[in-house]
Amino acid sequence: MNRDGVVGYIFALPFVIGFLFIMLVPMGMSFYYSFTDFNMRPEHNFIGFYNYTRMFSDDRFWNAISVTFRFVIFSVPVRMVFGLLIAYALTRKYRGSHAYRAVYYLPTLIGGSVAVALVWRQLFVSNGVVYNLFTFFGFEGIGWFGIPHLAIVPLIVMSVWQFGAAMIIFAAGIKDIPESYIEAASIDGANKFHIFFKIILPYLSPVILFNLVMQTISAFMTFTQAYIITGGGPAESTNFIALYIYNHAFTWGNMGYASAMSWILLLIVAVVTFTILRTSRRWTFYADEN
Repeated sequence: MNRDGVVGYIFALPFVIGFLFIMLVPMGMSFYYSFTDFNMRPEHNFIGFYNYTRMFSDDRFWNAISVTFRFVIFSVPVRMVFGLLIAYALTRKYRGSHAYRAVYYLPTLIGGSVAVALVWRQLFVSNGVVYNLFTFFGFEGIGWFGIPHLAIVPLIVMSVWQFGAAMIIFAAGIKDIPESYIEAASIDGANKFHIFFKIILPYLSPVILFNLVMQTISAFMTFTQAYIITGGGPAESTNFIALYIYNHAFTWGNMGYASAMSWILLLIVAVVTFTILRTSRRWTFYADEN
């Protein structure tokens, strides 16, 4: 057992099996199905690139792409800003900071559940808590899920509310910044504003890059919130691409077309991620460079 790393291979075996049979094999099958008219029945025909060319004339597909990009553009930066500010506040030395950190991380643990999505829907429906708060302060109540251009707002707010994962990573990055740099800046007369923007942010730039990539990928895969809260409505204003793929695959039985859209989504995420990484050298600072 102790020879040639046998123990290491044994511990790695569950991951290898899971990767092969839960990820790699299904990905290969979906790639094959994307060239067929597979509709959840054993019989299917090879149709070449028809599923891919079909997307060019599918207005609902382009709407889903547009809705998803709007969600990513608005939710990811705000979530990261909240995570960074809360992490900076909670890394200060005061009593109870660890407890507050756990409380702020809690929404991330439960935020993706169906139960939380149902509660969130009740908060924003007509005559819900948010509606009554608006009327209490003298504003006109808003039926969020009945107005197409506003229905996505509760989903963005819910995404921002789940900033705990980014917060923990930011907090770890802040902890790694040498205290001597901050103390030297304070002695030289730098205030907290200068310390944050001239020392903390530059040293956190690799962490910001990591969080940006991970949060962007996660936002592109958003499904549960739209499926439970809005069902993609009204007027498909919250019909995210993941939800649209799901409906084609499991509601309408168009598994071949859904598989093709899945690979296009993978390509879009890959291009966005590559673009972020490609441009990161312009603003990312590494301590060993200076």
